[in-house]
Amino acid sequence: MSEHHHHGHHHSHESGGHHHHNANKKALAISFSLIFAFMIIEVIGGIWTNSLALLSDAGHMLSDAAALGLGLFAFKFSEKAADYSKTYGYKRFEILAAFINGMTLIIISFFIYWEAIERFRVPPEVSSNMLWIALIGLIVNLAVAWILMRGDTEENLNMRGAFLHVLGDLLGSVGAIIAGILIILFGWNLADPIASMIVATLVLVSGWRVLKDSYHILMEGTPTGIQIEQVRKSLMSIEGVLDVHDLHIWTITSGFPALSCHVVVEKKVDRDEILIQLQNWLKNNHQIEHCTFQIEGYTIAESSQHEPCN
Repeated sequence: MSEHHHHGHHHSHESGGHHHHNANKKALAISFSLIFAFMIIEVIGGIWTNSLALLSDAGHMLSDAAALGLGLFAFKFSEKAADYSKTYGYKRFEILAAFINGMTLIIISFFIYWEAIERFRVPPEVSSNMLWIALIGLIVNLAVAWILMRGDTEENLNMRGAFLHVLGDLLGSVGAIIAGILIILFGWNLADPIASMIVATLVLVSGWRVLKDSYHILMEGTPTGIQIEQVRKSLMSIEGVLDVHDLHIWTITSGFPALSCHVVVEKKVDRDEILIQLQNWLKNNHQIEHCTFQIEGYTIAESSQHEPCN
């Protein structure tokens, strides 16, 4: 009896991934500079005008600057080469950064809720000058959101976490503008905490989504959009394959899925040909290029007591 191990790993994703990586890094660096500079202005403006909407927006800006800085550090850190202690390299640090960003979004939203409730109890006087500072904030946030959207915010969870921080900030600026208009027209100071609570709710939802997605990857869950039983059946449909078991599909980092499994084949098949077919099917249907197969002859599979799919 003989076993055949094969590690099928194509590197074609790395050239495209390297381009996205550099584009994401550049977008984060520019965005960080803009956000950090305006955050200082907004803190001063929030204290000057006594506006919670502005100060909460400045809080977002601070978290944005931290999120963008963390995201940038994660990209730099993930470039470290793989070694014997970290055989996949440091790519997963990007997911850790996304997880931290998700947590900070949730914490910030609760802090804003708390402050807003206090302001409902004792409504303060708010200067209408907040409107002009909020308008500048909106322009800065629109510029940063546009820069980040040119990066890979769809596939890269680290980028998406940073983008959602900025999007929450953009909504904060819109809320502060609406509150400023209501204060100018009607003297309605309660508009300030109301706008803050609406924004906090949107930030909370965004933070929860990033946290949930990053947690799923850290727990090595099956990538979104892949049905593991469907993959198993499709691999078994290849001629000469009798069974597929110990099938695992997970994500190393955003855009880097991986798969390993045992494949039971007929005795007289060309195992190298079956490996090529298995790899091509996974690459063409699920963009999985990092795959490890253990090929087993029928007699080996017959004597083992593996479950069809773990």
